[in-house]
Amino acid sequence: MALRHIITLPDPKLRLISKPLERVDDSVRKLLDDMVETMHEAPGIGLAAIQVAEALRMLVVDLAKKDEPANPMFFINPEIVWSADDRSVYEEGCLSIPEYYEEVERPASVRARFIDRDGKRQEILAEGLLATVLQHEIDHLDGVLFIDHISKLKRDRVIKKFVKMAKRAEGHPPL
Repeated sequence: MALRHIITLPDPKLRLISKPLERVDDSVRKLLDDMVETMHEAPGIGLAAIQVAEALRMLVVDLAKKDEPANPMFFINPEIVWSADDRSVYEEGCLSIPEYYEEVERPASVRARFIDRDGKRQEILAEGLLATVLQHEIDHLDGVLFIDHISKLKRDRVIKKFVKMAKRAEGHPPL
C-alpha cells in the first residue's frame, strides 16, 4: 500500500467526470487499498478516486470511530438508484477542500448499486451518515463538489480563498 497525494481546490481535475471500470483486477484492488490508507492518514471517512487524480468511478468509505477497528467499504461504479423524500442536514467537509465545513441538505437515505472489490454486484440501503458520505463521494465521480450544494456567495468565497492559497503556494504574490 502507498499513500497518494490528495488534490485540492482549485485543481480542475476535481471537475472531471470519472469513467466506469470494465473489470476488477489486482491493479484496481491496489488502488482501493492505497485510497483507504490515504483516507485514514488524512484523516477522512470517504475518498473518491478522482481525489487522488484517478478519474475512475470508485470510492472508499470507513465510518469506524477512532477507537474502533477500521472497517473500509469499497464501491466500484456506484450509482444511486433511489433517494428518500426525507431530508437530513450534515455539516460536510472534504479532503479536497481542507478545513472548510458547511451544512448541506441531502436525502436522508439512498439505495445504491455497486460492484465490490471482488467484482460482485451489490446493493445497499444507506441511511444517516453513510447515506450522506455516499452521496458526497458519488458527486465527486460526477465532477460535483459539496460546495456546489451551498449558496453561490459562500461557494464563490471559498473558491476565491483556495485560488489565492494555490497562487501563494506557487510563489505568486497575492492578488
